[in-house]
Amino acid sequence: MKRVLFLLLGVVLLGLNQAYAANKVWINDLRTAFLNNSAIIMEVNMRSFAALDTDGDGLIMKSQGEESGNFLNAIERIKVMPSYGINTLLLMPINEVGKVKALGTAGSLYAVSDFSKLNHQLVSDKSILSANDQAKKFIEAAHENDIRIIVDLPPCGAYDLYLKRPELFLKDKNGDAQQAGEWTDVKMFNAGTEEAYNRELYEVYKSFVDLMLELGVDGVRASEPELKPASFWKDLISYSRKMDPQFLWIAQVEDNQKLVKISPVNTSKEALLNAGFDGYYGFFEEFKNITSANEFTTKLSNYISSIRKGNEPKAVMGVFDSHDDESVLLNQGADFCIMEYWLGATLPVNSYILDGNQNGANFIYPWGNKVAKESDTDDNRYFVQRGKMDIYNYSPVPYGNNEILINEYVMSNMLKKYLVKHLNLGTFHVLKTNNPSVFAYAISYNRNTLIVIGNLNKSGYAKGEVKIKKINPDLIIMPVRITGAPIIGKNKINVDLSASEIQILMINDFEI
Repeated sequence: MKRVLFLLLGVVLLGLNQAYAANKVWINDLRTAFLNNSAIIMEVNMRSFAALDTDGDGLIMKSQGEESGNFLNAIERIKVMPSYGINTLLLMPINEVGKVKALGTAGSLYAVSDFSKLNHQLVSDKSILSANDQAKKFIEAAHENDIRIIVDLPPCGAYDLYLKRPELFLKDKNGDAQQAGEWTDVKMFNAGTEEAYNRELYEVYKSFVDLMLELGVDGVRASEPELKPASFWKDLISYSRKMDPQFLWIAQVEDNQKLVKISPVNTSKEALLNAGFDGYYGFFEEFKNITSANEFTTKLSNYISSIRKGNEPKAVMGVFDSHDDESVLLNQGADFCIMEYWLGATLPVNSYILDGNQNGANFIYPWGNKVAKESDTDDNRYFVQRGKMDIYNYSPVPYGNNEILINEYVMSNMLKKYLVKHLNLGTFHVLKTNNPSVFAYAISYNRNTLIVIGNLNKSGYAKGEVKIKKINPDLIIMPVRITGAPIIGKNKINVDLSASEIQILMINDFEI
């Protein structure tokens, strides 16, 4: 990798102080922050977030005194999050999980057996505090470090919950619980219809909201919300907002939303946003499969246009790779990871990363799918998916030692904080290039212009000419991220980019 020159607008960025006074009362501002595209989010699995793997074998063996991640041991790790530039944590589900027909030795985080109770696996037995009080202590520590907390709300119920409350679930033609795709451990809820949603299921979800509000959580990410009617969400969101007007709701839907064939309900993205959701996923998970600069910039232009119209403001969580995707490091490489960091920093989105993607974790588990030495469930194998975060077993902290990735991630977040007004108030422009692999865009604000140029070719160099009217060599060009100085000519910039390389410039006293 070429040596990278950073000139991130000097000490302005380094001086951004994110410390939060411990004696100051926390007031939730997450909804405002998200709608202003200033949330820098890391998604974490609390069961592994601060796990203690004392022998380093990659397994958390409680019988040998090792400790999985829990609300109390997570407090020490949360203190380092601001040093990465992170101001928001998205917690994968923290509710009690099922043990019947389970996947993995700890049970899938998304197989929730009780929406009104916390997962006992996240509770330390070294403290006399109750489960709720331990969670509150963790959330208070997060707030003291200026970290906001979002919690994931799963779309289905564990098989265990079905055995207790079968009336909540859809039935197949044989009268059995409708399975959610290939997952044996979860069954699909019967959410009713738009005209008459299932009130009993609503009360289950309302109990979840009540728990989150009691704990001091700042918002919710609803997984696959299209499986429930818009009226269901409208009432639930309105209920939460009466308690906390800043309580954030994110819908896990994308622009290219696909129908869920096994569900009788398929609520559109537009209907979900109209029901009160503050944001969604956009198109960014498609990015890894895009090879044409024209396709990317067309989607980007459409996205910018869509979020800037409408009566109510909406925003997007810029999810390029989630826990549902195989490791981008394995499939696309480190340079592509870095490109995604900087795209999140220079686009009007809320930045997002999965814990481990910031340091080069590959999510490969040597013990995966082997017979387990101990299990909390009826599954005696370590069920895992290659290259994906383990959400089924007690696993260690997602760890990689790629210092280049860490430094690039931190620097991109520093730039993001500096650019908030630029991204929200500036004018966006797609720039023409003469190479189908080279994309370029610019954002002008207050007589300054940010220019981003990237190479979508993951395996080879790309030379390109970026056309920009009235640009010339006499302008003051500030390199934000460059590997080799681009050549500024009259009405153009010439670049020579390595595979998956991204370059960023700021031009003073110049607007497009």
